[in-house]
Amino acid sequence: MITLRQLRYLSALARHGHFGRAAESCSVTQPALSMQIRDLERTLGVAVVERRPGDVMLTDVGREIARRAEELLTASRDLVDFARHRSGVLTGRLTLGVIPSLAPYLLPKILPLLQSRFPELRLELRETQTRQLIEDIKNGALDAAMLALPVDEPDIDTMALFEDLFLLAVPASDPRRDTMRVAAEDIDQSRLILLEDGHCLRDQALAFCATATRSRGSAGGGTVFGASSLNTVMEMVAGGYGVTLIPQIAADVERRDARVKFLRLENPQPGRSIGLVFRRTSPRKADFAALGEVVKESVKISAAKTAAKRG
Repeated sequence: MITLRQLRYLSALARHGHFGRAAESCSVTQPALSMQIRDLERTLGVAVVERRPGDVMLTDVGREIARRAEELLTASRDLVDFARHRSGVLTGRLTLGVIPSLAPYLLPKILPLLQSRFPELRLELRETQTRQLIEDIKNGALDAAMLALPVDEPDIDTMALFEDLFLLAVPASDPRRDTMRVAAEDIDQSRLILLEDGHCLRDQALAFCATATRSRGSAGGGTVFGASSLNTVMEMVAGGYGVTLIPQIAADVERRDARVKFLRLENPQPGRSIGLVFRRTSPRKADFAALGEVVKESVKISAAKTAAKRG
């Protein structure tokens, strides 16, 4: 009989394409991992790996076996989760992913509430881009992730959390009053600074600006510079190098910098819908519902505090 250990080693080999790195990721020696792969091949009666000097490649049948192995490994993790978390909501280990344009602004709001209400929860966080978070959820490396909806994946369920409107961040020296509403066509796209390729926030901002291009009947123009983090983008805006579209949840933090100010956009105001995503087969739906309620409450409390300060 094949074993889950063998499938786990094959999965690691498929990801890393190298016996040494696969063994390191599984915390075993390379000979031990290689022996298990050979035992798997003998049991199945097929070659799953094409061994070459310096690297390794899965055969066609090996790739299909590795794909099916991922499904079995995910199902086995879900089975363990089902048994372990019957005792209570948000207990034990939960792995959560968050997109970079959300993590530094949302996590400080929710972590204190989670710690006080669910002291037995051991939260493990990963911050990376949407594409990788979805892959990590599908292969079981993550339990859930918070990111911008929609997510068009048949094996993924979603839970809407809150709407996050966009604001236009400009240098404090900008002559426009902060009570003004700005139309999309009034944004100078040649001075637009956004996150680098791969960030969903960049795509959403460009989609909004494209509406102005279409309404003008022109092809647009100018250079859209990319940065690796919102903090870097805001530093460039503060230095007078351009403007940017920033989510409300980030603006509440970045507003502390007197070198920038924020202008609201004309109705209908653009924004993004933030949600929690997880595997459709996950047995931890009650955990995700409880986590979602904490997020919603934290965002409402933060919004009320911000409004009170500005009022």
